[in-house]
Amino acid sequence: MTELSVGDKAPEINAKNQMGETIKLSDFQGKKVILYFYPKDNTPGCTTEACNFRDNYQSLLKDGFEVLGVSIDSEQSHQKFIAKFELPFNLLSDGDQKIVNDYGVWVEKNMYGRKYMGTSRTTFIINEDGIIAHIVKKVDNKNASQQIKELYTK
Repeated sequence: MTELSVGDKAPEINAKNQMGETIKLSDFQGKKVILYFYPKDNTPGCTTEACNFRDNYQSLLKDGFEVLGVSIDSEQSHQKFIAKFELPFNLLSDGDQKIVNDYGVWVEKNMYGRKYMGTSRTTFIINEDGIIAHIVKKVDNKNASQQIKELYTK
């Protein structure tokens, strides 16, 4: 697994959203994409992050961004998560872990001395040409969209 860097071409995505529709990264050519990876639907940190994107979604759209969330949860889990928190953007299901592996965010984690594999909370900002413009490895769940705006105004 190669680690992606700023300036790399973003790996293509071909995944189902919460409605079973196929979403490709190339569908967003000409737009800036916030591609955020999160560990699990309906967990505290993931909910906080998703709700921050929800609360700032119109502002992000106005600034030319599209938001896509990715986790290994099922389409059905995503449907419930979206309905419960009124999320206005697509969540992609990565049950086969292809996307998390392509983006290098499927990593060994350690909780209370127990090691396991899981998704590292990471956000990729992909420019209009499909190039990785920024990578946020230390995501501030409560201020995720503000972090992105600050990066883009530097």
